[in-house]
Amino acid sequence: MKKLLKSCLLLLAAQLAFAGIVKAQLTTLPRGGNKTASVSEQIGLTNVTIHYSRPGVKKREDHIWGELIPVGFTELGYGAKKPAPWRAGANENTTIEFTTDVKVEGHDLPAGRYGFFVAYGPDQCILIFSKNSTSWGHFFYDPAEDELRVNVKPVKTGQSVEWLKYEFADQTPSSATVQLQWEKLMIPFRIDVDVVKTQIASFRKELRSDKALPGNWMAWYQAASYCATNKTNLEEGLLWADSALSATFGGNRNFDVWQTKAAILDSLGRKAEAAEAMKNAMPFMDQIQGYTYGYNLLLAKQTKEGYEVMKMVYAKYPNTLFTNIGMASAYSAMGDYKKALEYAQKALPFAKGGNKAEIERNIRDLQNGKDMVY
Repeated sequence: MKKLLKSCLLLLAAQLAFAGIVKAQLTTLPRGGNKTASVSEQIGLTNVTIHYSRPGVKKREDHIWGELIPVGFTELGYGAKKPAPWRAGANENTTIEFTTDVKVEGHDLPAGRYGFFVAYGPDQCILIFSKNSTSWGHFFYDPAEDELRVNVKPVKTGQSVEWLKYEFADQTPSSATVQLQWEKLMIPFRIDVDVVKTQIASFRKELRSDKALPGNWMAWYQAASYCATNKTNLEEGLLWADSALSATFGGNRNFDVWQTKAAILDSLGRKAEAAEAMKNAMPFMDQIQGYTYGYNLLLAKQTKEGYEVMKMVYAKYPNTLFTNIGMASAYSAMGDYKKALEYAQKALPFAKGGNKAEIERNIRDLQNGKDMVY
């Protein structure tokens, strides 16, 4: 009995020692020499990150697709023992993560981290985004965990890629195409983000943080200005503009904030309120702001209003480059070329380089009885 007990204790000690050895494995190269890699890119405000392993062709050219990577789903005989797609890489699960909601090939996909799989076909591949991103490879793939499947066409390429890689291509401010490239084949899929939606969501979050504490009118103005420029979420943008103008945040003596409020009111069709907001803005304008505002009115064929603004700016900042050329532009728009010429000539001594050449051209046009280009 004592011998049996002693043998059991020795066996248990050996098992524990072995378990300790297994847990204490040293760091080695990835199995099969497959390189681990990751690639990440921002689309709008959305970060897209892919983690994967890179198998090599290793002299198997023309024997990868349809052979090493079988067509469709394959019974692996291990793990979940269900027909499984390719793991879209090697070794561990390939994963793809989105920090916001996106569209993949036009289909909605919520923010999150997904296991990424490909059911290869020579004419059509099925891309699978699985809610299970932690299992090893594709051995435990379960179709019940699919979040999204999309179909794409593989593209044959003229040049062989030795080590599998993912790249971002065809970037726009709101989209990019991810390309899985290996051997002589590319599997592309397009990702789109709603830039306006994600930007507004980011503003809402950050305006509740220490980025928007009392006294910091800039944060509220920045959000309101985005709404004004993009003509989106106008009612919310108006609330943000009012917050910037409030005594709490202190932007009520800033021309740009008042102008932003006026632009939002104008987009909402509240013209009288917009005009009142611009009246409040005028005392706080500098000569550049005033010139730019007046110039835009002239471009919009609001000649009388543009002249009044240029006149007001000139009274506040007399005899400078911008105020003189502003008055010249206004008189030229009204057809009074003689007065316009007077102010253009007064502007010339302040001009340098390209500005000087432009004003000299304006002077020649006015002398010839032509409207100056402003």
